[in-house]
Amino acid sequence: MKERITRINRTLFELETGILIYGVVCQIFVFLVKDKESYSLGLWMGVLIAALSAFHMWWSLDRALDLGERQAVKTMSAHNVLRYVFIVVAFALIAMGGIANPLAAFLGIMGLKVSAYMHFFTQKISTKIYGEEILPPLIEEPVEEQEM
Repeated sequence: MKERITRINRTLFELETGILIYGVVCQIFVFLVKDKESYSLGLWMGVLIAALSAFHMWWSLDRALDLGERQAVKTMSAHNVLRYVFIVVAFALIAMGGIANPLAAFLGIMGLKVSAYMHFFTQKISTKIYGEEILPPLIEEPVEEQEM
C-alpha cells in the first residue's frame, strides 16, 4: 500500500488528504441536522467533486509544464474553464436532483480551498509516509562586485 501511495505526486497526496480530512470533520456536524441522509450525501458528493478537481488540476499542470510558455497558458486556461464547467454542471445536477442537499455539496466542494490552507497539517502526514523531503541544493549566483 505504501508503494502505491508513494507513486502519487506528493503535493497531490497532501491536497487529497486535506480534502478527505475536511470531509470527515464536516460529517461530524452533519449528525446535528435533521435530514442527515441528504446532507451527508451532498457533502460526500461535494468532497468527490473537490477530489476530482484536485486531480485534474495536478494532471493539467503536469502536462502544461512540458509545453512552451504561450501554449502552456492556453492549455491551462482551457483546462481551468473545463474544470469550472464540470463543477457548475455537477452542482446543478445535485441541486435539480433533489436527492442530496446542494448546500452540503457546496460545503464539500469548498474542501478544495480549505485543503490548500491545511497544507501545514497535511504536510506532516505526508512526511510520515514519504519521509523527509530532500530538496536540491540552492543555486548560488555570484555576487557582482561594484566599481568604486
